[in-house]
Amino acid sequence: SPPVLIDLLRLTGEQTARYFATLDLDAIGEPVDWVGPEPAPVWLDVAREYTERWVHQQQIRDAAGRPGLQEPEWFTPVLAAFVLGLPRALGEAGTPGETVLLTITGEAGGQWLARRDETRWWVARGHEAIPTAAVTLDQDSAWRLFTRGISPQQARQVATQAGNPDLTARALETVSILA
Repeated sequence: SPPVLIDLLRLTGEQTARYFATLDLDAIGEPVDWVGPEPAPVWLDVAREYTERWVHQQQIRDAAGRPGLQEPEWFTPVLAAFVLGLPRALGEAGTPGETVLLTITGEAGGQWLARRDETRWWVARGHEAIPTAAVTLDQDSAWRLFTRGISPQQARQVATQAGNPDLTARALETVSILA
């Protein structure tokens, strides 16, 4: 029943919050698979857990015809965590010094720049005047793309793309969940 489900979510949410409060968020923990195979800071695993909870509640809200948690205080951290999957999507493509600018429009969005060095891609908030490739997506399409709620082909229909087509195509294949 809905009241039992609500009580269970409240209970497990409180327990999870208490547990997270005991963690050293800067310590190195387990890998977050959609970011990469390397051990990751504990804060990234906590962010992964947050995105899982946010996505599942959003899917329930969608199914029930209810508005989602689109306010920046809830949604911005989800998008910021999802974008950390961009380097994995870019893979071995590109050459050192190339950049991919990802812009997510909307109140919770932002700009992130992926930069290729000698061995891999790195991503951080920011922008560049003339990136090698650029992709712009609205925030609703972005979270759905990152969670396979829409396909890369559907994302291409709503995204603005410029520059290197291989890099823009790879950026639109970012998946930030275990899928």
